Amino acid sequence: MPASEKTDEGSFTAGIEIIGYINTPYDEKFAVPRQPGLAPHALSTIVFNPPYDDPLAFEGLEGFSHIHVIFLFDRIKKATFSARVRPPRLGGNRRIGVFASRSPFRPTRIGLSVMKLEKIGRNSRGGVFLVVSGADLTNRTPIIDIKPYVPFVDAVTDAKGGFAEQPPKLHEVCFSKKALDDLNDLQDFEIAAVKETLAQDPRPAYKNRGEDDKVYGFGMYRHEIRFRVCVGTVLVESGERVTDPEN
Repeated sequence: MPASEKTDEGSFTAGIEIIGYINTPYDEKFAVPRQPGLAPHALSTIVFNPPYDDPLAFEGLEGFSHIHVIFLFDRIKKATFSARVRPPRLGGNRRIGVFASRSPFRPTRIGLSVMKLEKIGRNSRGGVFLVVSGADLTNRTPIIDIKPYVPFVDAVTDAKGGFAEQPPKLHEVCFSKKALDDLNDLQDFEIAAVKETLAQDPRPAYKNRGEDDKVYGFGMYRHEIRFRVCVGTVLVESGERVTDPEN
């Protein structure tokens, strides 16, 4: 059946192809930045499946500083359409329309992020890969397309931001001696990425109201980062190395 042929009222066969995957520092959904660009030191690599890694497909991309990355929310289970969602930015309790949000719980599970293009590289087979920064995706998220970010079209200077008019408030991040010892194999930019991630306060939105005695944990750079929030400061208590089950 042709990809554009209509199958029923309001539905088409899309012919969507997974052209590759993005390798990011985030081992799980918890603590992934809620928007792109909030952790600029977090470097990620988009690896393309053949034949989409053909260098001819990337001619001219070196002239752009940023790209749109179109992906699938593959860790979100398909469910009955819900017209309203609860954005973390509104405390996780107020509901708004799904099309007025960037919630991953979308009708098609398709997502869009703007990322900075740091490098266009070649693998051992001659195929292209892209190094990007500021990704807000979990490791191995499927990619279905990329497009160049065009400033005079995409950057609207007088645009309104609705309920997200201002950037989120940042928290101070401190590391215990144990956490620093645990994370001593990370490079400086990776430590910076951990701090940028935690500064957003990745706790569930309804918790973002002050002090919380609970210790939270998430995987990043193959370490289990454990932290708590005290008087507006995020204290990293430990960051033990996670053993790779394949090794």
